[in-house]
Amino acid sequence: MTGGGSGGHITPILAVANELKRQQPGVKIVYIGQRGDALLDIPANDPNIDEVHTIWAGKFRRYHGEGWKQLLDIPTQARNVRDIFLILAGMVQSFWLLGKLQPKVIFTRGGFVSVPVAFGASLRRIPYMTHDSDSIPSLANRLIARRAYLHAVALPEELYPYPQAKTKMVGVPVGSGYEPVTPELLQQYRKELDLEEYKQVLMVTGGGNGAALVNNVLLSNAAYLLQQCPELAIVHFAGRSLQVAVEQGYQQALPAEDVKRVKVLGFSTDFYKYSGAADVIVARGGATNLAEFAIQRKACVIIPAKQLVWAVKNTEALSARQAVMALTEEQAEQERRLATVLIELFKDNTKRQQLSDTLATYARPNAAHDIAALLIEKASA
Repeated sequence: MTGGGSGGHITPILAVANELKRQQPGVKIVYIGQRGDALLDIPANDPNIDEVHTIWAGKFRRYHGEGWKQLLDIPTQARNVRDIFLILAGMVQSFWLLGKLQPKVIFTRGGFVSVPVAFGASLRRIPYMTHDSDSIPSLANRLIARRAYLHAVALPEELYPYPQAKTKMVGVPVGSGYEPVTPELLQQYRKELDLEEYKQVLMVTGGGNGAALVNNVLLSNAAYLLQQCPELAIVHFAGRSLQVAVEQGYQQALPAEDVKRVKVLGFSTDFYKYSGAADVIVARGGATNLAEFAIQRKACVIIPAKQLVWAVKNTEALSARQAVMALTEEQAEQERRLATVLIELFKDNTKRQQLSDTLATYARPNAAHDIAALLIEKASA
């Protein structure tokens, strides 16, 4: 299994790994990640991953909406040139490593580390499956698509540029902890997380690496939001590298009695409990998070990163169907705009329920099971 660089890549990999072990307990699962990945300890500590190896990998940096101007960004282009050599080094490492491991099949979630791994697999004639969570395939998956034996995708097959005979809709794999959240389960989660004293809970997440814009917007809106919602607690996943700064930001922005109503985390293996305990979630529009929240039937306010065209399209599609409330980054940065939207949701139970019910129609809870079955079938052929 390979992928990484973000929680949106690692979470589906671990979900499929769990299903592989459940369906075929004797299977050996090896994870190949990028050297220096800040989230590498997550698969390394997962009980379903038997071995972890790392290789060099690089990426091609391009930014939606920048056009030809990004060609004049010398530092960015210098990193692109440097990473060409990292990719070449990773290809050599992958060829050698796969020769040593001799896997029956490879599952790649995408991300730039998958490119050298897939190249090595092609030379070794090892079959590999790609997976796309978004309606727009990642650049990495487009680069390695030709020799993949199957493309597992989140949405209907006709939306993707792959050969239809090699494309199968499966949804987005999520962790085994995700399930529809009943009122009883919500209260159980709040009790386990020491949140049971609050009648309302907001969870905020910028993804596995955090998001500075989301963090800053929440900091600027928190005082007014907590003032208007006196029974509200905020659980804020700030990202590991940003956790301390966000904690300090709340201490500066809020009176001492309100600081106690905010819990800031970098990362948690119990993320599903925190999202399950929430009434409303603010997130970035990553496909994995949206799949998780759809299963849990959560009302969401989504602020997609404008440079990530796939996140924007995910959000626009769901917003048009009234499955989420959407704010652009520019709208979110307007004074009290996010707080106003959240206050409305917390005070309007009907609107909140309508959002959660509509998003739930997009849930695909069997995605990890189906992908694991496909991988086992190929490995046994």
